[in-house]
Amino acid sequence: MLGGDLVAVWEVALSDGVYRIEFAHGTTTGKRVVYINGQVDGKSLQKFTHDRAQTSKTWLLKVDGEDCRVVLEKDTMDVWCNGQKMDTMGEFVDDGTETYFMVGEHECCIKATSSGKKKSGIVHYLLLDGEKIPASTQ
Repeated sequence: MLGGDLVAVWEVALSDGVYRIEFAHGTTTGKRVVYINGQVDGKSLQKFTHDRAQTSKTWLLKVDGEDCRVVLEKDTMDVWCNGQKMDTMGEFVDDGTETYFMVGEHECCIKATSSGKKKSGIVHYLLLDGEKIPASTQ
């Protein structure tokens, strides 16, 4: 380990591969470090999180009492729910695209439409049984 005592390790599957996240906590220094695949390329966690936010969109929702984390990978349009890649069906509509998938017995749809502004580009909405779900800030 590069420094400190390894406290936890997670393997996180993202569209571009599996990331190994390691959390180290120095018992003498109190320093906390997060390593991604053994390093963070000198980036802070905030920078890594910001970069991920540019390429993905996340929603946190409850489905039948279960917490679900739905992630859209914007570059590939892959949809993940709690780390599982979902089977999706996409179609073009007048104002953009709609990507359909099921969570349990519930129909979900991610709508991608133009924001009409160059800077923000495409806006993505998640609908669960037709109800709009607010996006997560995480």
